[in-house]
Amino acid sequence: MANAVKQTVVHAGSEHGKKQERVPDPCIVVIFGASGDLTKRKLLPALYHLEQEGLLPASFAVVGVARRDISATFAADMEDGILKGGGVEADDPKLKKFMDHVKYFTTNFDDDAGFEKLKAFLANIDNMLGTKGNRLFYLAVAPEYFADITDRLGKHEMTTPVDAEQWMHVIIEKPFGTDLESARKLNDDINRVLKEDQIFRIDHYLGKETVQNILVFRFGNGIFEPIWNRNYIDHVEITAAESIGIEGRGPFYESAGALRDVLQNHVMEVLSFVAMEPPDSFESDAVRTEKLKVWRAIDPIQVEDTVRGQYGPGRVDGEKVIGYREEDRVNPESNTETFVAMKLSIENWRWAGVPIYLRAGKRLAKRVTEVTVVFKQPPLRMFNANETASQVQPNVLKMRIQPDEGISLMFGAKVPGPTTNVMPVEMHFSYAESFGKSSANGYERLLLDAMLGDGTLFAHRDGVEATWALMTPILDQWAKRPPTDFPNYEAGCWGPAAADALLKRDRRKWFKL
Repeated sequence: MANAVKQTVVHAGSEHGKKQERVPDPCIVVIFGASGDLTKRKLLPALYHLEQEGLLPASFAVVGVARRDISATFAADMEDGILKGGGVEADDPKLKKFMDHVKYFTTNFDDDAGFEKLKAFLANIDNMLGTKGNRLFYLAVAPEYFADITDRLGKHEMTTPVDAEQWMHVIIEKPFGTDLESARKLNDDINRVLKEDQIFRIDHYLGKETVQNILVFRFGNGIFEPIWNRNYIDHVEITAAESIGIEGRGPFYESAGALRDVLQNHVMEVLSFVAMEPPDSFESDAVRTEKLKVWRAIDPIQVEDTVRGQYGPGRVDGEKVIGYREEDRVNPESNTETFVAMKLSIENWRWAGVPIYLRAGKRLAKRVTEVTVVFKQPPLRMFNANETASQVQPNVLKMRIQPDEGISLMFGAKVPGPTTNVMPVEMHFSYAESFGKSSANGYERLLLDAMLGDGTLFAHRDGVEATWALMTPILDQWAKRPPTDFPNYEAGCWGPAAADALLKRDRRKWFKL
């Protein structure tokens, strides 16, 4: 754990299922880019949810930092975001006390004098609230500012603890680089200022309960892990589909595309949880080591095993929508992909010979992120003997990450009657039904872990570079072969026909979502 972070243990939960939760030391959360939407919609609501659960220290403050002077309205805007974030009543007695500790500071990110004033501003809060000099810096800014802000924090001695009891951690939002070379350079720039255990490269997918539950499902139960291998699994599918378009982010998406925006980070992280070996423990280093082994075991991905697409006009939820090239601030002849699918192979003892199919895209039939594990057919079909192999349904395990989070298992059961006919049925677990509807947005766990110095659910330098090493050759090949068929799928469907052909050539098809 970074910088010898102290932990206070409190008890939470029912008498039937008590658990231990960790409470961080007194600290200040400093959010650069606090005038952006992320702070209001996600970060402040998440921090207040932690306060509601008794998981924030008594001595605590939030300081928003941005270039625009919105100090007169910042606190009110953040309170509005907290109320809209769910699970909070306007007369909640904790809310006013929490908001009293929400501050704002204006400075340009390249202003040395401004950073020196920020340092003094934070020191004054330490003196008033007893936050002991501990800092969690959150860089909710455009990627071009990551290195500059980090450099100035170091230059003004805001990242070096004065003793073993003090800590300074920095959360960095994605995208972390745009290819292998840029990711390495960014890592080098940041590592010149920060030690690796001070850096928390955030991927909000890892804050989702259902992603974390993949590990619990696999390693906390004795049923599935013995058959979680090439002897029993036919193939794996991971889908990250969105029904929305680019939501006015034309310039960003033009420089990113679906592979950089979703597949290289979110989908590859989910894949590592699905495919990793059991770690020695659930300490961050042990988990990261096993994830890294998965990515490094993936064979170089052939461009012929990839599909890219771009949506044209169509209908989503019954409403007409425009194509990508008609979106605001998008090149009308753009070749940016809004859909990507690929087949890859993990060449290790557990997964050799098991194809992994990944896909992600915008303006698809519906919003859904799901892992589908398809098991092999039994060697002898004793029932429904007249059916062909293609008609017999395999056992399928589905882990729904969003929405309607849950897990389902499809298996065969006898149809009531005098004849022996088998049909597929489902066992289904729903998070909402079992645990109730949650107002948490996924950032709660990540913010708490970053304050505690627990990097288990954050990306490490080696992992970032390993996934870029897999994806950069594909991007290079695509750049040499511009698509000639864009747009090649209608908004509201499941992507281009080539994505179906990718599985069809292996005599498989995407499972219905």
